[in-house]
Amino acid sequence: MAVPARTADTFEYALNTYSDMLLRIAYRNVKVLADAEDITQEVFIKLIQRDKGFESPEHEKAWLIRVTVNKCRDFLKSERRKKETALGTSIDIPAAEEKTSGTEVTEAVMCLPEKYRNVLYLYYYEGRTVPEIARYLQSRDNTVSSWLHRAREQLKHSLREAVVKL
Repeated sequence: MAVPARTADTFEYALNTYSDMLLRIAYRNVKVLADAEDITQEVFIKLIQRDKGFESPEHEKAWLIRVTVNKCRDFLKSERRKKETALGTSIDIPAAEEKTSGTEVTEAVMCLPEKYRNVLYLYYYEGRTVPEIARYLQSRDNTVSSWLHRAREQLKHSLREAVVKL
């Protein structure tokens, strides 16, 4: 049985519960705080426009994560971003958590391909399991496990190179 369509209270709950997580996911993908904020806002606008409810809070969370990842992909492919990057008009402002820990690990994670960044973030920062991540990203469990393994290997390689350079 599906949960009824959203009310102002349920929307406010979703905003308070998921906005920080969605902003972090968007920031890890687009690497510019202002763009990440715009994407997060677009996700919540899409949530408001959604006619039907969700089966459960987990379903709602999975839907929000999926929409955020898709919006990030669309943004990264957009002509607007290509023009901004070419003109040098986008300014990278780190999120609050990155200001205090600008470590090589964070930089190495940010250099990974999008799918690896997302899997690492959801697994380590959000504490999600492989089956949950697979559901969020609409992939198979084995695919997510492979991405997680490859991401770890790439991180290990990147960090070893960074240590050797020091």
